[in-house]
Amino acid sequence: MPGSVPARRLDLVPLAVEHAREMVDVLADPALHAFIGGAPEDLDALRARYARQAAGSPDPAVLWGNWVLRSHTGGQLVGTVQATVEDGTAEVAWVVGTAWQGHGYAREAARALVAALTAPSVGPAVAHTVVAHVHPDHRASAAVAAACGLAPTAEAQDGEVRWRLGPLS
Repeated sequence: MPGSVPARRLDLVPLAVEHAREMVDVLADPALHAFIGGAPEDLDALRARYARQAAGSPDPAVLWGNWVLRSHTGGQLVGTVQATVEDGTAEVAWVVGTAWQGHGYAREAARALVAALTAPSVGPAVAHTVVAHVHPDHRASAAVAAACGLAPTAEAQDGEVRWRLGPLS
């Protein structure tokens, strides 16, 4: 799985428990959960989740990658991206705090992540197929998926449309 991933205005930095202190505020807006469900986590819950995620998958056949998005302007964290890779298929997701939405950060970060996972020029390709699950009413996330080269499929899971890129050769 790639380590740090550079983007034009962001760095995708591997997730660490220490990021929870800043991320608890980034993820605090209940509006972020309108499409993904759940509610904002408190600091202790977020630290515990980050500890599990940073430790990696308990299944050696499954790779977990989790990154925070650090803005080049001001150095603050603005969101996260993640990938779960199994048998050459990467399931990706992104979240950008409401204060930073509408500036193209999710698109930039997701495109950098997909490139890092699939492009041999960046390093060994980890995935030949990329999928994302997008709520049918979440136009902004659909635009991010499309910008990454994913296309909607007829498949749905838990009320979300499965978007797909690949398999790539």
